[in-house]
Amino acid sequence: MQGLIIENISNLYKVQVGNILYKTTPRGKLKNTEIQPVVGDNVEITVIDNENKKAVIEKVINRKTYIKRPKLANITQILCVISSKNPKPDLLLLDKQLAFAEFLGIKPVIILNKIDLDEKNVFKEIEKIYTKIGYQVFETEAKNKKGIEKLRKVLKNNINAFSGNSGVGKSTLINAIFNKEITQEGEISNKNKKGKNTTTSIKLYEIDDNTYIADTPGFSTFDISEINSNNLDKYFKEFTDVMKNCEFVGCTHIKEENCGIKKAIEEGKIDVNRYERFCKIYNELKIGENRKW
Repeated sequence: MQGLIIENISNLYKVQVGNILYKTTPRGKLKNTEIQPVVGDNVEITVIDNENKKAVIEKVINRKTYIKRPKLANITQILCVISSKNPKPDLLLLDKQLAFAEFLGIKPVIILNKIDLDEKNVFKEIEKIYTKIGYQVFETEAKNKKGIEKLRKVLKNNINAFSGNSGVGKSTLINAIFNKEITQEGEISNKNKKGKNTTTSIKLYEIDDNTYIADTPGFSTFDISEINSNNLDKYFKEFTDVMKNCEFVGCTHIKEENCGIKKAIEEGKIDVNRYERFCKIYNELKIGENRKW
């Protein structure tokens, strides 16, 4: 029979088949293959103890998408969460997440959480920039459950992963969506205003049929080094139509003159701050590539 891996702790996998949850381990032959089961995988299992709901994983079904760190399969939507303060908006991280989602072929959605703390209306400018690019942007106030109903509709029929720095309110959002405490809420350190990561294992929570939320540790620090620096421009959506105006084939949009992207910035078509973050990400990737050699 086939099921979905909804949790993994060490070598133990919890596989959901309909309304039944099986505790499983991989078949020995599977351990010697390159593809190891991860949360989000659809797998074939054989039941070995029906009374105690134990089974073995025989095969991993072909994946649609795969994230190496944290290990997740078949995610269809990434919800990039930022907060107005405590911690303050990290747009460099957001742009890394958006580029990586584009690279993987996973739909990204932006959530602006803690809108009640946005005294300087920073979110309005952020929303304007990313809506213009073509991203869906939602405002939420997780603790007071504002914007949660709209969010539930966006989650429908997806395996969703929440991404963002610790402390931005991912766990609080998940608890609000389920209307009960599903995950442990993060504790913000008053000393440095940075979040303390409280999630310890990757797990899928079922909202309703065919709709899940992944609660994942360390997702804010995921590695985007799979993206080649020379291909980064392909994953900044607003660059696509103006790159054809670059004078040189293979233009990096960093040092070159007569660059279509730089011209678009001058014309107000591309946000200059997002371009500067592109340059930072490009240089980070380039440094990483040079270290490999």
